[in-house]
Amino acid sequence: MKAPVYNQEGKEVKKIDLPKSIFGLSVNDDLVHQVTVSQMANKRQVNAHTKDRSEVRGGGRKPWRQKGTGRARHGSTRSPIWKGGGVTFGPRNEKIYKKRVPKEMRRKALLMTLSGKLKDNEILFIDSLKIDKSKTSIVSEILNKLPFDKKKALIVFCHPNRNLVLASRNIPEIETIPVKNINPLDLLSFKNLIIAEDAIKVIEETFV
Repeated sequence: MKAPVYNQEGKEVKKIDLPKSIFGLSVNDDLVHQVTVSQMANKRQVNAHTKDRSEVRGGGRKPWRQKGTGRARHGSTRSPIWKGGGVTFGPRNEKIYKKRVPKEMRRKALLMTLSGKLKDNEILFIDSLKIDKSKTSIVSEILNKLPFDKKKALIVFCHPNRNLVLASRNIPEIETIPVKNINPLDLLSFKNLIIAEDAIKVIEETFV
């Protein structure tokens, strides 16, 4: 399995053999879906919270006596039918949405995602990503020269590259990620992947 490698000028410089253990797998959509759903659930922040009748203020005494007033009987102003009372079945921040997926399943889903991206021609390999200055114009110029659809793209780099990260964050729908942090959710959130050639070996050593 061979794939072309481009330089920063957008010219094809060579072809490389891709490991079948990463890019030659058949895709199990159910497994990938399960892992991505668990990732979204684990990222979920539970902020909405309502107070029940034990938490609202007031209601220490009976509003009026039980009989003789002609009004409906009430025991506390904390009741949910009172204005300012507790909320029945409202959202609570104690709810836990986290889902646990075994490590082997997460790794398999990641490799299947990469295989599916390659089959759909949504991965472009580049020989190096060397940015001397953290200027957005430099990264924009490189992206304009590369032969890929100018939609959302995720740049996967290998070595620490602060200039690349700073220069890319002002470009709409372009993001960067270290190769050791890649995951199915991030990969599927972008139409295209731009992967540095030296990142392939790291993927093989880390996730296979």
